[in-house]
This record gives sequence, structure tokens and C-alpha cells, in this order.
Amino acid sequence: MIDPRGRDRAVYIISVASELSGIHPQTLRIYDRRGLVQPARTGGGSRRYSDADIEKLRRVYELTSEGMNLDGVEQVLALEAEVAQLKAQVERLTRELESRRAEIVLYRRG
Repeated sequence: MIDPRGRDRAVYIISVASELSGIHPQTLRIYDRRGLVQPARTGGGSRRYSDADIEKLRRVYELTSEGMNLDGVEQVLALEAEVAQLKAQVERLTRELESRRAEIVLYRRG
């Protein structure tokens, strides 16, 4: 789903993404090759980074700065994505349960 605030809008060239994230452009290319961050591409193949990509780059940098290798970073990112998905599912199911409880209460009163 596209974020209406534009978090996923790929607008930054690699030099700007490097400056915003504090990570050398060559390191950004390595992260791209490893699939840790997958920037959008222009028709000519140039990388374009979004605000969401910049956030992810900062997270990768944070983990590697703590001594984690890129394989470990990949696993952590996958687990964090899974946790986020599960939290969203729990929230959706909780709303659904509350809605059904409210229906039951109205039915019993009715």
C-alpha cells in the first residue's frame, strides 16, 4: 500500500540518500545488491530512494554499527517486518472482535 504522506515516494538520488542516511554511496550499493534496501529505478537504471528507504538504511546502519553482519541484519529486518505484519493482524482482529461484541450486546438488548 502506498503511504498517502509520500513516505514511499522515491525521489532521492544516491548522493542525497547517502547524505541523509550518513552512509557512503558504495555502501548503499552493497545494501542494494544484498537486497537489504531496494530503491526504485528510473528508466535509465538510476537508483531513487524514498523516505522509507532512508529509514531502513538508518536501521541497517544502526545494526551493523552494533557489530551485526549483513546476514544477521537481513534476518532482523525480516523478523521486524513479520512482527509489524502480525501486530497489524492482531489490531484488525481486535477491532473485529469488539465490533462483534457490540453487535451481540445490541442483539440481546433488542
